[in-house]
Amino acid sequence: MTELAQGVEGGSPALNISIFALFVVVTLVIVFRASRNTRTASDYYAAGRAFTGPQNGTAIAGDYLSAASFLGIAGAIAVYGYDGFLYSIGFLVAWLVALLLVAELLRNTGKFTMGDVLAFRMRQRPVRAAAATSTLAVSFFYLLAQMAGAGGLVSLLLGIDTDAGQAVVIAVVGIVMITYVLVGGMKGTTWVQIIKAALLIAGAFGMTVWVLGRYGFNLSELLGAASERAGGDGALLNPGERYGASSTTQLDFLSLGIALVLGTAGLPHVLMRFYTVPTAKEARRSVVWAIVLIGLFYLFTLALGYGAAAIVGSDTISNAPGGENSAAPLLAEALGGPLLLGFIAAVAFATILAVVAGLTITASASFAHDVYANVIKRGKVDSKNSEVRVARITACVIGAIAIIGGILAKDQNVAFLVALAFAVAASANLPTILYSLFWKRFNTSGALWSIYGGLAVTIVLIVFSPAVSGTERSMFTGVDFHLFPLSNPGLVSIPVSFFLGWLGTVLSKEHMEDKYQEMEVRALTGAGAEKATTH
Repeated sequence: MTELAQGVEGGSPALNISIFALFVVVTLVIVFRASRNTRTASDYYAAGRAFTGPQNGTAIAGDYLSAASFLGIAGAIAVYGYDGFLYSIGFLVAWLVALLLVAELLRNTGKFTMGDVLAFRMRQRPVRAAAATSTLAVSFFYLLAQMAGAGGLVSLLLGIDTDAGQAVVIAVVGIVMITYVLVGGMKGTTWVQIIKAALLIAGAFGMTVWVLGRYGFNLSELLGAASERAGGDGALLNPGERYGASSTTQLDFLSLGIALVLGTAGLPHVLMRFYTVPTAKEARRSVVWAIVLIGLFYLFTLALGYGAAAIVGSDTISNAPGGENSAAPLLAEALGGPLLLGFIAAVAFATILAVVAGLTITASASFAHDVYANVIKRGKVDSKNSEVRVARITACVIGAIAIIGGILAKDQNVAFLVALAFAVAASANLPTILYSLFWKRFNTSGALWSIYGGLAVTIVLIVFSPAVSGTERSMFTGVDFHLFPLSNPGLVSIPVSFFLGWLGTVLSKEHMEDKYQEMEVRALTGAGAEKATTH
């Protein structure tokens, strides 16, 4: 992730810091205004369920479109063409799984976290502890990558190249993020994500129009120019530039695609957003709005990627210090000079800030609601005061860990952490959620086997994969202890997790069908759900 910043050169540090400061000041004012109504656990975790479907859908888009999406996908298209655009397709198709299988049912059966859904028909304490463990694992890996990326991006744009200076920048980013979460709760964080989504989509739209304008608003002309600059003969337009070299790379892409498509519906910070709306209907509208906005953004990345290839050049992008991640900033500089570069850099910074705030509040809510309130206190807790207080303390602890982790990882290639987060979400979270919602026989033992087993298998396979050692792109380049050939374990870990959930269930004599009928009625109709409306 630190690589995503290193290609951003030619900007004005004074201009960049002014744009950053303006964004932070405006969002902090909004967060403080939103905090005036944050009193209960429902206010803090779910924004009082006061957001409409379109508002929440925009916030989901803001939560989902990370800096890796913005800079990474545009760069992948610029360097690999057709194969790079497959990332956009995978990320977008993933929302159909969330819409059809998860959003409405989850909203009806849960209250604040994934643990609520599992605990509905199973033994509360063990499944809540397991759900909190997987939530914290996914959030930590995602958070670490974003924090390291933020430090690299901001440090470079401000002209800071010393270790101490970069550490200070990461600490400042972390403190701002903690402030958002502590003061504003879910309501303040949601407004930050809405603003960030609007800025990101507006910035991408503006650059797309600018690029297409250079080629007479003719997409064929743009694609032809990009292919011609890359060497002609259909370069960048034919499949196989990135994932056609061998059967291993093709399997790696299949594994990554499965993890992305299934992992999205299991990401805890995405799942938690479904609880901020008053009804299941609004949850459904949220996902539809998110699909539209995210789909539009990924269409823009097509023009940005091929525009960067045509105007900047694929070779120039590949040889830049940040590699393919520098495509969007280099294109911004080529189009609009330092001013546009400063704006796009600020948008990337806002992207990171909004995502880490969403991750932090999700992780803190999972610990406070599932572990503290229901495992330690056995549900006997004053949700208006002590549970929210624990959530805020947890947010500070998670923020501090993220700052320390970001500082330690700032010189490492931590891009694999994002893929690991998706793989863990797809392996540990999604099978358990689907079994809980759709399999009558499923029980506590199956849930524990699926969550802990999926988490363990995923992490072990990642540790012994080329993502960690054995290649020039690995986290540790000087050693080689990789035993598993694929960089992303999804192709193996997801089926194993589904199998473990089934095996744990059938080997256990525990029967919990009694609550399934109630859960099924509630999931499908919304009767009995939080703020339920049955008409």
